[in-house]
Amino acid sequence: MSKSQFLNHVRYTYGIVNIMTKRNPHFASLKTNYLFPEINLRKKEFLARHPDAKLISLGIGDTTEPISPSITNALMQMSARLGTKEGYVGYGPEHGMKALREKIASKYYSNRITPDEIFIADGAKCDLARLQTLFGNNISVAVQDAAYPVYVEGSIIQGVKKIVLMPCNPENNFFPDLKNLPRTDLIYFCSPNNPTGAVATRQQLEQLVAFATKNQSIIIFDSAYAHYIQDENLPKSIFEIPGAHNVAIEVGSFSKIAGFTGIRLGWTIVPKALKYEDGLSIKADWNRLNATIFNGASIISQAGGCAILEEEGDKEVKALAAFYLENTRLLKEALDGLGYEVFGGKNAPYLWVRIKGKNSWDSFQFFLEKLQLVITPGLGFGEGGEGFVRFAAFGSRENILMAIKRLVCTTIECVL
Repeated sequence: MSKSQFLNHVRYTYGIVNIMTKRNPHFASLKTNYLFPEINLRKKEFLARHPDAKLISLGIGDTTEPISPSITNALMQMSARLGTKEGYVGYGPEHGMKALREKIASKYYSNRITPDEIFIADGAKCDLARLQTLFGNNISVAVQDAAYPVYVEGSIIQGVKKIVLMPCNPENNFFPDLKNLPRTDLIYFCSPNNPTGAVATRQQLEQLVAFATKNQSIIIFDSAYAHYIQDENLPKSIFEIPGAHNVAIEVGSFSKIAGFTGIRLGWTIVPKALKYEDGLSIKADWNRLNATIFNGASIISQAGGCAILEEEGDKEVKALAAFYLENTRLLKEALDGLGYEVFGGKNAPYLWVRIKGKNSWDSFQFFLEKLQLVITPGLGFGEGGEGFVRFAAFGSRENILMAIKRLVCTTIECVL
């Protein structure tokens, strides 16, 4: 028996396995922890030291209010229907339910796009990852700084080498300097922005579309928070801008519209007019990719989506948005009164707060330790977030008012 045969015999006999599969090397380029697991880790460490603490979360952007009655009823009815011989269905249509796609095209886009350009998904985050798979790693991307971490980290996992950060801060009204921005294949743009709460004006989006057209780039437009825009002069979709059909893909979500963060339902619009440099259809490849690696969103979730777009559901989700925006107003009013420099909050459920003289993780720890409030450190959204923290206005009114009470107190003892 040779030495290698003997070693293999020992490994097999004693259950010693050396896996030969190599790790995806791009994971080594990521930070050790994704932002929100790191926050949860620090919360656990704090609670281990202070088991009686009463933490209030203003950190992760997760909805807290119950799903409204008409939408809940639609979810229940579809669930019950699937439990009958007559009502059971298996796989749904590849693109998603036709009725849902038609309602989205009509209600949210005034039929500027067609139902066959809409692909129903299990949430915006999942579709952002699938888009990164679609375009692969032989590309360059531009990303707002600060920005939702998935744009950068998903690109890194794919192996994208050239990632250009576009500073978006109070000094440039949270809009990138396009004149000095190099050409990239993709431009990630989120409005209303997570984390800053900034909303791009029509003129700014016209500039962005013109820039993408000139450079033959594709805008990946994240409109997950568009439902919170109250100012009728501010565009809710990139497709309100002439020429966008030729240069843009839009990702939408029901998570923050209707509290579907756990239900999981969203959509992506890939216009028929959007082409690769060789003239081939991007929509055709998107369809092929989805048919290969995705079996469609839950039928139950899609029934709920249809209910959201009915008259009663629409009233309910508008009331829900108004509730969270009132939370935002109350928080902003308190922070303004305390002398903090506060941005966002008018057309988005986020407040972006600059805290001078402290780095963002130190600020996070201060609010955790002294006020038992969990916020999000700006650095978690990129280098451009250093010196800022994000307050999310998702929460019960009772918790929001208690958080405000803690903010205006000088010590934690005065509120507990």
